[in-house]
Amino acid sequence: MADKRRFDLFAELIRSRFPDAKRIFDVAGGQGKLNDALLRRGCEVTTFDRRHKHLPVKFAEREFTLDEPCECDAVVGMHPDGATRVIVEYAARHKVPFAIVPCCSDNSMPYKPWMRHLSELGRTLGLTVEEVELPMDGRARVILGRP
Repeated sequence: MADKRRFDLFAELIRSRFPDAKRIFDVAGGQGKLNDALLRRGCEVTTFDRRHKHLPVKFAEREFTLDEPCECDAVVGMHPDGATRVIVEYAARHKVPFAIVPCCSDNSMPYKPWMRHLSELGRTLGLTVEEVELPMDGRARVILGRP
């Protein structure tokens, strides 16, 4: 069972690590629960997902790509599945910070090698990368990157 605090915990971490980030892209954000948690903390958030049913938050019902115009100060994803790598690449291309809580890989790689791969991808693209852990049950490792 997923930890019900995960969105609030991740939102708190994002705000503490990126205090100047007011406009945030939430990629593969499902129903928009992270959007809601960040909104309550003073951020303007757009959630990207193909989901038809979602909370009444700012929502772009489409796939997030590297070509999305950069109208954000940070890009984030809580268990973004196949969009995880795109978040890292987008952050590097547009020189914005990122924060991701990866769960499964988009290439069937086991979890620990996938985490190493994402951190190395960020470094290869010129980002400063670090990992921290959220105080919650389940996949709680966060990869943070800065230009």
